[in-house]
Amino acid sequence: MKEEYDFSDAEQGKFYIPAEDINVPIYLDNDINQSLNDKCQATHESLQKLVNDLLRKDIEIAKRVAL
Repeated sequence: MKEEYDFSDAEQGKFYIPAEDINVPIYLDNDINQSLNDKCQATHESLQKLVNDLLRKDIEIAKRVAL
């Protein structure tokens, strides 16, 4: 290792990504994945849109029940 490094041309934060911009992969069980893929083929929707819609509905139901 060098005793000294030259960082005069360095760019701070060049590879920084805010935590909220990081997409975390979600792994579904095989039976859930198959069922959702079947529904996607029938409705011509993307898996991402279908899962997001289902989760939004579930969150809305949970909010109503909590009241």
